[in-house]
Amino acid sequence: MNQTIQHIRDTLSAEIESLELNLRNENFLSSVYEAARLMKQSSNRVITTGLGKSGIIARKVAATLTSVGVPSFYLHPADALHGDMGNIRKGEVVLAFSNSGETREVLELLPHIKLFMAKLIGVTQKAESTLARHSDIPIIFSIRREGCPLNLAPMASTTVSLAIGDALASALIAENKFEPKDFSRFHPSGALGRKLLTRARDLMQSADNALIRKTDSFKETLAAMARSNLGCVLVVGSQGHLRGILTDGDLKRILEGVDESNAAIWKKTAAEIMTANPVTVAEDALAEEAIALMHEKRTYTLPVIDKSKKPVGVLRMHELIGFA
Repeated sequence: MNQTIQHIRDTLSAEIESLELNLRNENFLSSVYEAARLMKQSSNRVITTGLGKSGIIARKVAATLTSVGVPSFYLHPADALHGDMGNIRKGEVVLAFSNSGETREVLELLPHIKLFMAKLIGVTQKAESTLARHSDIPIIFSIRREGCPLNLAPMASTTVSLAIGDALASALIAENKFEPKDFSRFHPSGALGRKLLTRARDLMQSADNALIRKTDSFKETLAAMARSNLGCVLVVGSQGHLRGILTDGDLKRILEGVDESNAAIWKKTAAEIMTANPVTVAEDALAEEAIALMHEKRTYTLPVIDKSKKPVGVLRMHELIGFA
């Protein structure tokens, strides 16, 4: 067991050391930057390619680039040589991964890439390799050891290759000024996309049964509170604009202070007991904005208003807990 744990440590150490080795290499960092700039300047897609383990890395890099707004897809080098070369168009960028820089199937693509006037970025360990020499921008990385106990299976090399793809994506996020709202457009079903796309109107409860007039009596206010089942009623003026709010808690506090023999409360109107000018949120506000506002104002009930400032719904904290 101790020997096996040591192998685990050795593998992870080899990968960490390789990443740190390249992080300290200014020429390496510059080549990644130049590659990202080339990809940004191209108005076309990025095509990734590679065989075996490098092919798996190329697939992941294509997926990452696409998710941050850089249209990309993986092209299998063998398939490309048997008809799929037609996927490459003039001016596109090909990002090729080959640890040795001498993968035959990848090298056979090179004349065709040049024929289509595509730009080539080669990711390899070997600066003198065929792939590096024919690349418009070669990205040459280094590793000290693979981390495999036999030093045969690609481990550190694939980790660094994957990190290069992530670094390119990060650089393009910065260069293209890609923002969270842009990310959400490509991840509409994911948790982040859901948070960034959900509006107050999507989570609110309708205010139709919770609207009362300023002149409504205390008894009518109680009836509306029970009818709405929202924990509040919204007081509107003659034109339907929001003037105040009464929560279930407000009514309980009022009733607690009323003597059984004192019937004056029943003569009060909604306008006399409401909280005027309540905190509100626009119906098209992001749900996360509404949550932040509720935390800031320490309220569990938030009226939702439309563009004309009329109440259309109510947001309640317990409905937002699952969303947050």
